[in-house]
Amino acid sequence: MLRMRGTSLLRADATGVGRAAWPKVFGDRSKALAPAFAAARFRVQAVIARRDGPDRAVVHLVWAGADRAGTFTDGRITDLYFLRTTVTKGVSAWSPQHRP
Repeated sequence: MLRMRGTSLLRADATGVGRAAWPKVFGDRSKALAPAFAAARFRVQAVIARRDGPDRAVVHLVWAGADRAGTFTDGRITDLYFLRTTVTKGVSAWSPQHRP
């Protein structure tokens, strides 16, 4: 679950696709921010999620993309941090946090 949320958040941030699903992260800026990477030339190469304390987790992503100038670079690394907000029937809900 965290790997999918991390991938979705990174895609929304880098390409602009899916920003509406993250209103607490992008708010009213979701349409105002120009995407830095082309959605068609963006891909996640590897992703892993791990605990970073009792109610924290970090999602490590390795990804590739073409920027606005058309330069394609792979092996980009991003860490996204999440905080467990609720646990209902054994299922955790995770909210993205600002980078420490």
